[in-house]
Amino acid sequence: MPQQRGAAPVRGTERSAARRAELIAIGRALFADTSYDALSMDDIARQAQVAKGLIYYYFRSKRGYYLAIIQDSVADLVAFAAGGLRLPAVDRVHRTIDGYLRYAEHHQAAYRTIVSGGVGFDAEVHAIRDGVREAIITTIAEGAYGRGDISPLARMGLLSWVCSVEGATLDWIDRPRLSRDTMRELLVKTLGGALRAIEELDPAHPAPPPARRDG
Repeated sequence: MPQQRGAAPVRGTERSAARRAELIAIGRALFADTSYDALSMDDIARQAQVAKGLIYYYFRSKRGYYLAIIQDSVADLVAFAAGGLRLPAVDRVHRTIDGYLRYAEHHQAAYRTIVSGGVGFDAEVHAIRDGVREAIITTIAEGAYGRGDISPLARMGLLSWVCSVEGATLDWIDRPRLSRDTMRELLVKTLGGALRAIEELDPAHPAPPPARRDG
């Protein structure tokens, strides 16, 4: 009997987690190409076909709901960037950049929020953005140097490239005049330039052969 009484809260917790995940999935679809300010809680509840109170119950506020949606969708991007460990380094870099562009293309509103830091200075959104940056830097470093622990200069060189990618990607989703394949190849080429610049200033971090051939 004690086991049965103890099992109910577990099932309740599982149902609650499943319901929360369902609401996040709905929100990801709603906010995929719609900005935070464009949807009120009434709009969200109506389009999600749920009671507004249910959203408040799980997320406390519209902002809490939106942050949960962003964190969930970004988790997919970070997991994708960290994956592909069995691929050759060059293929992994292409895969990571392509996944990044796909995310920006299909989650434009969320991407703009993350890169711009939210409304005003939003520490939580900045933390999400910084997490994405670090995941990309680590992935590129592991592909280029075989390790994630790199010098401050090498990290700054890769961070500079990532920040330029953010700006270029924002412009690309606003004015998609290039195909994703072309955009990916352009970013790969500029990464090669960054890796060569890092090597010139810090010979302990030599550019990998593909970056040399790109030159």
